[in-house]
Amino acid sequence: MKYYLIAGEASGDLHGAALMEALAQCDSSATFRFWGGELMAAQGGELVRDYRDAAVMGFVEVLRKAGSLRRNLAFCKADIELWRPDAVILIDYPGFNLRIAESASRKGFKVFWYIAPKVWASRERRVRKLRKYVDRLFVILPFEQEYFRKHGIDAVYVGNPLVDAVAGSDTSRDGLPDKPYIALLPGSRKSEISYTMPVFMKLEKLLAEAGLKDFGLVIAAAPSLGDEQYEAYMSGSAAKLVRGQTHSVLRHSAAAVVDSGTASLEAALLGAPQVVVYGMNALTFMLVRLMLKTKYVSLVNIISGRKVVGELLQENCRADKILEVLRPLLEDSPSRSAMLEDYAKLKEALGEGGASLRAAQEMATALKSSN
Repeated sequence: MKYYLIAGEASGDLHGAALMEALAQCDSSATFRFWGGELMAAQGGELVRDYRDAAVMGFVEVLRKAGSLRRNLAFCKADIELWRPDAVILIDYPGFNLRIAESASRKGFKVFWYIAPKVWASRERRVRKLRKYVDRLFVILPFEQEYFRKHGIDAVYVGNPLVDAVAGSDTSRDGLPDKPYIALLPGSRKSEISYTMPVFMKLEKLLAEAGLKDFGLVIAAAPSLGDEQYEAYMSGSAAKLVRGQTHSVLRHSAAAVVDSGTASLEAALLGAPQVVVYGMNALTFMLVRLMLKTKYVSLVNIISGRKVVGELLQENCRADKILEVLRPLLEDSPSRSAMLEDYAKLKEALGEGGASLRAAQEMATALKSSN
């Protein structure tokens, strides 16, 4: 079979690579053409576009790059039609992939979506397009299967691929400080870095003033950005910038401050007590706030259905507020113990590993039955 995959972010590259490996197990003659990154490229096939050249997030940011996005969409649609895959596999990245789903479906291609758009949080109207243009939806959060089936969509819960990613990650402490440290995950996009890094540098100063200078700071760099993106904010800082060791950084940290997203769930699975932060363009945030249907923004809290980790967003994303929430997590406190207990419940809710293989098996079965 010929599989055309589209991932538009670092997390999509990670999960796309695992899915490609699993598809190759189910289909020894599988061939791949894809939009992704170096992890997917390592599985073989042909990389069409690197996600780092195409990823855009936020209303204002999308408007600024509208021309580039239109060109990428037009190229992708034409490329799919020319290559004629047996299946188009869309991995998260809803703004782009919804348009590809419609185009591919109208042209008669089988469309699978792995890691469903979070329409239960905002933009629920997108459900109509998912129902119309996606042949099979593969979901990774426990409550999503029921939600989508209520909306008439054939959704399959396969488990969460982060369970496998975390279990198979490096456990060594090589290159990390011997003393206790706080992990800082400032995000994977330039817009996120520009918001969080100045706050993190102010936090470094406040930690020293609060008598917590014995805790080092380790910044986990995202694969999509070069060191210079972080170092631009680090003049005079003693923080250590680490690349390619995000899971190790979290696993061995005393606590973490995490830019909201997949990383918050990774921190929970790795047992790192955390504070979740987020900030963006003021206009974009105002629009997001108007559309958001969930009480929380972090996956940890959303899956748990209550506040497990603190969330400091936009105007509350300040160094003094972070320190206030973070400090008890650095001690043997009731709040730290309660968070770790909630993490254990979260892991149980997500279930066992094997999400990528289950998804691949379902896809292979669906393709065989349709031929």
